Amino acid sequence: MRAISGLWRWRHNPLRRPTDLAEAWLALVVLLLVLVAAPLAGAVAGTAAQDALQRSVREQHRNRHEVAATVVDKLADSPLDSDPETATTRDRYSRVVADWTAPDGTERHGTVTATLSDPAPGDRFTLWTDERGRLVSRPLDPATATTHAVLAGLGTALGAAAFLEGGRRLIVRRMVRRRYAHWEQAWDRAGPDWGRTGTGS
Repeated sequence: MRAISGLWRWRHNPLRRPTDLAEAWLALVVLLLVLVAAPLAGAVAGTAAQDALQRSVREQHRNRHEVAATVVDKLADSPLDSDPETATTRDRYSRVVADWTAPDGTERHGTVTATLSDPAPGDRFTLWTDERGRLVSRPLDPATATTHAVLAGLGTALGAAAFLEGGRRLIVRRMVRRRYAHWEQAWDRAGPDWGRTGTGS
């Protein structure tokens, strides 16, 4: 609205300079780009991110398997940590020695982190492994992937809007500096005769 009112104000004003009109047109063009191009760029980036992340989700769900593991022995807790977040995590997870069977049928044995607060030998829990039974992280779920894609789209739209506004401000700053330079030259020309009788005659 500011750009439109600026254009209207300078439309028939006898004090209007060419830079005033150029500045108002620049503001209007940038406003339209922010309203149209920035959301379009965000939508394109969000769609591309969604496609890539959903492909990754499908691939992870194909290659990662949830298997049952059995606790063989509980390992000693790590030394006390003063960080409350680490302490909370330590209460929910325990390091244990466990046995599990890989999706290809091989038997596996090793030290893992179990989602058990107080594990005992014989307790069962689940692990995520690859085809050979090696431990992997939990696969990304589709809802989380969609959330990441939406955030990527929003970030792109906001970044594009900030880039456009930053470009407009730089251009306006150069226009103002040029205007000041012209004023200084005009004052330098008028300065020696300023206030004298008969100036301009």
